[in-house]
Amino acid sequence: MHDFTEAISYATAHEVAWPRDPHAEPARWGVHHDDPPPFNRLRGPVHARGGVSGVIRVGGREVAAWGEPDRADLTFSVAKTYLALLAGLALARGLIASADETVASRLPGIGFDDPHNRAITWAHLLEQVSEWQGTCFGMPDQVEHHRKVAHDPKPPTGRKGEARALQPPGSYWEYNDVRINQLSLALLHLFCRPLPDVFQEAVLGPIGGGADWRWVGYDDAWVEIDGRRMQSVPGGTHWGGGVSISARDQARIGRLLLSDGLHEGRQLLPADWVRRMREPCSIAPFYGWLTWLNREGQLFADASRASSFMIGAGGHYVWMEPEHDAVVVVRWLDSARAPGFVSRVTRALRAA
Repeated sequence: MHDFTEAISYATAHEVAWPRDPHAEPARWGVHHDDPPPFNRLRGPVHARGGVSGVIRVGGREVAAWGEPDRADLTFSVAKTYLALLAGLALARGLIASADETVASRLPGIGFDDPHNRAITWAHLLEQVSEWQGTCFGMPDQVEHHRKVAHDPKPPTGRKGEARALQPPGSYWEYNDVRINQLSLALLHLFCRPLPDVFQEAVLGPIGGGADWRWVGYDDAWVEIDGRRMQSVPGGTHWGGGVSISARDQARIGRLLLSDGLHEGRQLLPADWVRRMREPCSIAPFYGWLTWLNREGQLFADASRASSFMIGAGGHYVWMEPEHDAVVVVRWLDSARAPGFVSRVTRALRAA
């Protein structure tokens, strides 16, 4: 029998310092404050959050839960991985031929046609090595130049938002939310349907989730496709909007990934695609397809080298741990305390 008491107590005692109501102390909430003006503002809705919450599943069964595991809270860049799942679904439905297909060859006229962007493939976007150049719903890619995130091992190369020379697609890794939003827009054009509807029908609904969840875009992120007005959704909550979802639903999605897209005998996502999401990028081995990897133990020394993570600002972690057939979700944890939490969960998993 697993005993996660110590890990849960540790997490609960180390809540992220962000205020629970983003409107009460806006200067202390979010990540947009680091952007150069006029882009250092929210462009989509945000809402109040709960406290530290989490869920642990082992062997597909929930063995622990704390906080408000059914509360739909903003989850920031965990949503990036959901875009990778939708891209896999697009492959399964024949909407793309392969991840190595160029976006321009499939979707002309949406920002991939110039000589630089024409070489960008779906895999480049999924690995964050696309070097896409342009403006997506008023946000230039330059806003995210020189962005430094916690688990990126390379040192800063300049001031955030300061222009840098672009490299050929596939040759430079950079965490860039504008490019992620451009990927989301491309997926919208592939499906010709709002991505939240596709995700609910093809992923969340079949695995038993979707209660109270939502995925919303920026106030001005609307396009018309086939005569229908649709909102394009971001792959996070950097500038507001994004996915609000419960810890239990996050654990369900993590389980689907751990099972290579198989749920109760149904192959909801291509198994090869899900496995490929966990393969390291050649120039950024800590990253797969919109998924963080632990191949050298650089993320968390006490997690297995086969483990992978969905990570979002504000202390959101979904940890897929194949060594113990476990999925661990923790939310609103002080990120500086994440290694301590992972260590305590690992000890509990090994002790059982």
